[in-house]
Amino acid sequence: MLIPGSRLLQAAAAVAAGGVYVAAQPAAFGPWLGVVAALALVAALDAVQVARCRTPQVERLIAGALPLGVRQDVRLRLTNRMPMPLKVAVQDHCPDGCEAEGLPLALRLGAQGWTVQAYRLKPVRRGELRFEALSLRIDSPLGLWQSQRRVPVESTVRVYPNFAALTRYALFATDHRLSQLGVLQRRRRGEGLDFHQLREYREGDSTRQIDWKASARMRKLISREYQDERDQQVVLLLDCGRRMGAQDGELSHFDHALNAALLLAYVSMRQGDAVGLMTTAGAERWLAPRKSRSVDALLNAVYDLQPTLAATDYYLAATALMQRLRKRALVVILTNLRDEDDDSLVPALRLLRRRHLVVLASLRERALVEALEAPVRRLDDALTHAATADYLRQREAAFRRIAGAGVQAFDVEPQRLPITLVNRYLEIKRAGSL
Repeated sequence: MLIPGSRLLQAAAAVAAGGVYVAAQPAAFGPWLGVVAALALVAALDAVQVARCRTPQVERLIAGALPLGVRQDVRLRLTNRMPMPLKVAVQDHCPDGCEAEGLPLALRLGAQGWTVQAYRLKPVRRGELRFEALSLRIDSPLGLWQSQRRVPVESTVRVYPNFAALTRYALFATDHRLSQLGVLQRRRRGEGLDFHQLREYREGDSTRQIDWKASARMRKLISREYQDERDQQVVLLLDCGRRMGAQDGELSHFDHALNAALLLAYVSMRQGDAVGLMTTAGAERWLAPRKSRSVDALLNAVYDLQPTLAATDYYLAATALMQRLRKRALVVILTNLRDEDDDSLVPALRLLRRRHLVVLASLRERALVEALEAPVRRLDDALTHAATADYLRQREAAFRRIAGAGVQAFDVEPQRLPITLVNRYLEIKRAGSL
């Protein structure tokens, strides 16, 4: 498709202005008509030239996997197959679920040459992004026309949860640096852990750790050293219901919960445990606990999950999990609790408690804290403050009832969920509760 360029529009405007003068001076009609004919001829020849121009070859260079919310470069390589230079404007048709910066791109391609330019892309939704085509506007040799062309260039990209937290944990995953990340390291106490090795007695060791037979042989005190129990099962029960679609910052509660689940899975695998996952109130997915599964496999299984409009039935989910999971496991429920959930939640927790150790991790909206901290200047502010305080009291009462069912539960803001969850898991491992 040919579009008039700015130069042609300016020339046409000048000719039209000349036509006004000719209307007042009829003697100038002949020269004016010659100018019009010349402009029409030049424009026609220029249009023919750009119409015959071969479309540049285009290649989109983009990673096959992108983390959610992180800006990445998308490079476009254009190759000119013509023996003359080209001036091209490029517009990439980015799919829904991402934000682009730096488009359109203005390029100059040398004769038989190529160039690579980039724009920035920020995925704002997990799942698959499908790029189908680009649009090119090629300037004619005289700049009177632009030839607009659609070039099919297909690319499929998977947008995963932001796994930067996993990388960050890996960098700090040594005992003397974990505290910088917020993961607490506490000295083990008591029994219930796997024997690891014998070593010399150290000040502070419990007398129960001393191996008296080895000490007699070595003629010095020898202690037994234990390690966290391995080969245990951790199952993540992820709520995909409508509450998890609540937005907190740039991410939804569901995205925060998914990031926390992946971090806990990573830590659990490093501890030698088998990790599984089940979803409820949405797309039903079940990954049986398995030690050989990698974090990459888990990412591929959950990257496209989204919160739905379905209501969460905790008892139905607990029944399904009990049927699938026969061996005792640590079951971690990731949800957004409400006080009205007692009817189905507490019976579900009691059912799970018959065989498993259960941890309930609930996301608390940051807006609730902000409402309590906001200054009270008007009646509406006072009513909002009172309603928020009453809601939080009811929420605390719901958590007390959960604790009465023998379940470990905590209620945190989404940003604090990953490290809080990992700390609770490590506490359970060191206490030998599982």
